[in-house]
Amino acid sequence: MSEHKGGMHGTIKLFSGTGCPALAEEISQYLGIPLSPRDIIQFPNENIFVRLRESIRGQDVFLIQTTSSPVNYNVMELLILLDALKRASPDRITAVIPYLSYARSDKKDQPRVPITARLMADIIGAAGADRYILLDLHADQIQGFFSIPGDVMTVFSILSNYFREKRLDNAVVVASDLGFAKKARNLAAELGMPLAFVEKRRVSMDTEALTLVGEVDGHDIIIVDDEVDTGGTMVNSVKIVREHGARDVYLCFAHAVFSPPAVERLRSLSIEEIVTTNSVPIPPEKRLPNLTVLSVASLLGEVIQRVHEGRSVGEVFQDFQYFE
Repeated sequence: MSEHKGGMHGTIKLFSGTGCPALAEEISQYLGIPLSPRDIIQFPNENIFVRLRESIRGQDVFLIQTTSSPVNYNVMELLILLDALKRASPDRITAVIPYLSYARSDKKDQPRVPITARLMADIIGAAGADRYILLDLHADQIQGFFSIPGDVMTVFSILSNYFREKRLDNAVVVASDLGFAKKARNLAAELGMPLAFVEKRRVSMDTEALTLVGEVDGHDIIIVDDEVDTGGTMVNSVKIVREHGARDVYLCFAHAVFSPPAVERLRSLSIEEIVTTNSVPIPPEKRLPNLTVLSVASLLGEVIQRVHEGRSVGEVFQDFQYFE
């Protein structure tokens, strides 16, 4: 990107927490704008201290911070950074959160439980964010929890482009559960492939695959989901498509959360490739030999540029061959 000039909200200022430093640096390089300096210190009592090292008065600030592991530390760091930014009198603050934690707690599905996704939306706005940019929420209706405007982007445009280049002529897209059926259908339509579904029942903290709806015998398979946490859903999905005669199996998902024992489970699977993104940092010890990590930096960088300039973000979907 060429060097940015000031607009209606001043000049872009990019800040990053410690949640996803490599991704933040990639976004900085895409935009041609350096990350602004700041100090983040955790005291011996675990309190977090933040200090901005340059003026942002009247500027358009974008704070890049994922809320993956360590979840509660990264959430608090995000909120404290937002408060520090707000008190420095910028024109506008946009929270760029590649992965929003607690998004699965999006409804009151049993007595006396919280809706933590709503709480997250509330506190992000209360801490100082004027806008948000998110990637692939667990449920799209979480957008309605926010009282501030924002944009939710999908990485499946990037993932679909990757699989299109592989030219899998005899492949079937398989939704890992019925809750992901709509997005799986979109991916299948974009790739021109048939669609199948794994029906599952949640049992305690694990999942049990029940039946497969659709034809996979003799086909290569792309199993899709929004995220992989402990890996149980993917294990069950691979098992059931294998039982129904699948050939090469690929896993495709947006967020590689990889909570234990996900890596061990994925390592044990007989699959061709695991394709995901860097919305969540993946340390070396979790990078399996057949793991492919695609970058979301250009997508987020382009959205940041368009939000700053007041241009359509929807056009990004076309630029990245987004599918409705």
